[in-house]
Amino acid sequence: MKTKKLFSLAVITMVFIMNFLFSCKKDDNRTITEKIIDVVLSPSDDKALGLKVVTEIESNPTEYPVLNETTYPIPYQHIRRIKDVILNSGKIKHKTEFEWIVKIIQKDDVLNAFCTPGGYIYVYTGLIKYLDTEDQLAGVLGHEIGHADLRHSTDMMVAQYGAAFLMEIVLGKASQSTVAQVSKSIVGLQFSKTNETESDTISVRYLSPTSYQCSGASGFFEKLEADGKGCNSLKEFFSTHPCPDNRIQNIKTKAQNLGCSTTPIGGTSYQEFKSSLP
Repeated sequence: MKTKKLFSLAVITMVFIMNFLFSCKKDDNRTITEKIIDVVLSPSDDKALGLKVVTEIESNPTEYPVLNETTYPIPYQHIRRIKDVILNSGKIKHKTEFEWIVKIIQKDDVLNAFCTPGGYIYVYTGLIKYLDTEDQLAGVLGHEIGHADLRHSTDMMVAQYGAAFLMEIVLGKASQSTVAQVSKSIVGLQFSKTNETESDTISVRYLSPTSYQCSGASGFFEKLEADGKGCNSLKEFFSTHPCPDNRIQNIKTKAQNLGCSTTPIGGTSYQEFKSSLP
């Protein structure tokens, strides 16, 4: 009897999914996987999955030494101020559904940042100190927010593990070793070049209504090029963020198409931010 009930539930679920797929608009250019994710995994499931990753990260201070906010409140005030400007741009699809919590990892030798499903953002001190302007960091944050907002990680994890497997983790039914394995996979997830291009260009859209230079993300890559740090030289960053062709030009073209400001904001706040770090 139980087997029949499970089979019936599976059939109903499949019929629901197929009806959803065929009812989508003809101009809906999402992949089949992306459409199924919208049915099977909700934004709240992204939050739950991301929280599992956060728990794993913060239980491993050796690999992820998160900067103590009580000891260093000023850096957190700065990075949250920047994050909030982006979130209040009116362009974030899941602004109210995701957490959008930002933490700083104290590793000066790592030029990287990442965002888990559900909007848990981590930025390394090495990246903050390497960048020259607040516009550049805003561009990078916009890029990472874009990965979560576009649900890139969720799409790729469903393709890799399957939706049912991820739901086991979300519902707390998976073993701790499984959760740790999947969390590690999410942190080290290598996005596709298409994902990277999408996040680069949506960063421009996020920044376009703000006071920031909307092409701020290009400043990071221009600085890397000027310093001779191409796509194969930064192991941490480019292992998870593959380098699409014409990355800088793509960002600038998007800014031109949107007609948004490419003038740096200037000021001393970013230098004050960097000076407040240990």
